[in-house]
Amino acid sequence: MAKRGFMGGFDDQVSDKATTTTTNNNNSEKIRELKKELERLIMEIIEDNQQDNDGLIESNDGVITINKAIHALIALKDLNLNNNNKKKPSLSSLFDQLDIPDEFRCPISKEIMKDPVVLATGQTYDRPFIYKWLKDGHRTCPQTQQVLSHTVLTPNHLVRELIAQWCKDHGIQLPPPVKDLDDGVITDADRHHLNSLLDKLSSTLSEQKQAAREIRLLTKRMPSFRSFFGESNDAIPQLINPLSLSGKPDDHPDLQEDLITVILNLSIHDNNKQLIGEHPLIIPLLIESLRRGTIDTRSNAAAALFTLSALDSNKVLIGKSGALKPLIDLLDEGHPLAMKDAASAIFNLCVVVENRGRAVRDGAIRVILKKIMDGILVDELLSILAILATHQMAVEELGELGAVNCLLVIIRGSTCERNKENCIAILYLICINNRTKLKEVREEEKAYCTISKLSEHGTSRAKRKANSLLDRLYRGINLTHTA
Repeated sequence: MAKRGFMGGFDDQVSDKATTTTTNNNNSEKIRELKKELERLIMEIIEDNQQDNDGLIESNDGVITINKAIHALIALKDLNLNNNNKKKPSLSSLFDQLDIPDEFRCPISKEIMKDPVVLATGQTYDRPFIYKWLKDGHRTCPQTQQVLSHTVLTPNHLVRELIAQWCKDHGIQLPPPVKDLDDGVITDADRHHLNSLLDKLSSTLSEQKQAAREIRLLTKRMPSFRSFFGESNDAIPQLINPLSLSGKPDDHPDLQEDLITVILNLSIHDNNKQLIGEHPLIIPLLIESLRRGTIDTRSNAAAALFTLSALDSNKVLIGKSGALKPLIDLLDEGHPLAMKDAASAIFNLCVVVENRGRAVRDGAIRVILKKIMDGILVDELLSILAILATHQMAVEELGELGAVNCLLVIIRGSTCERNKENCIAILYLICINNRTKLKEVREEEKAYCTISKLSEHGTSRAKRKANSLLDRLYRGINLTHTA
């Protein structure tokens, strides 16, 4: 019986091992299939957004594709996408599992110190926490209650090295010190609270809305909470989960507005820009939110794209994803709250040469010139127009739309030197491309000496452009007389 029992146990172990192997193989196959499907869906989203959309009625296909991609990503997450098919524990949970020496813990936060400093009393604390203690007006040592002779914080390099070595021995990378102490710090209690809110985003609709609103307020009022999303692999997928569960992002406008605003708040944090920009679903969601949602949602989506586009790599990615068309449409609609955010995003994106052609093809010239003629956001839009005018198609369109007279009027009447400089730069490019436009400039010069005055009193760049234009103008007159 004993032998039979042993063999039975052995057979059970082999069976369990075989089952585990089969399960792992099945999971690996599912992971490969989901990766292919996700890649296909992302390419479909990008291609859909890149197509010229001349129709007034937009299809829901893009929303459906985004939802499919979100579900595929969630499925990948559920299958545990790391090499061991196990969920990567967060940094705080790793520390929770280890017996950290007391001398490595900050006496205030009870957490491992990332930037240990020595106080006047000789006690060591983590810099962000003792900084906050002192900033709150305390002038005593938290441990000894002694009155401080001074508040200078001296780095404790020895303890820092010991902590770094201890982390290395345990296979953990110690996070870098907080750069901006005024941003505050996030404690384990804060992390647990934020995690509980993120968990609620997968709960009932009412709990989703409550959690989204609170996360919005936290990431606005306390910049330290923004850094949390860079520490956790799951935070951003959890954050956008309700937008996929709702069918369409704008099914629940208040929920959509809060979550898009959270993305805006997170994107302000420099360390998050690349993380958010390279997430396969964030930019498509922002683009979709430019088209549909409350005006606050659409404005904040534009502002998020603007802050993310501070990185050149994000400029290219956002441009390729088709963001310029909905941004231009938002600008064209003329809502005061949204126009400036849309214009700022367009300007940033068009710093990259390849995005200029996209903007021109998506109708930017007509929209921007019309706004300038109406006296709306003239300063901002002239800056965009000056960038776009370096593109051949833009120059041709400006000539056709009657931009020359508009630019001359601004040069003649504006008190803003920057606007005059942009106007003469655009005007010069138009006249180089189409010599027939010199006739309008000649008439302006004859009546008001507009270009001559600018060549004498403008900025250095404006003077150069004005003189170059005058040379062409006089050369054209001399050629006419010679003929």
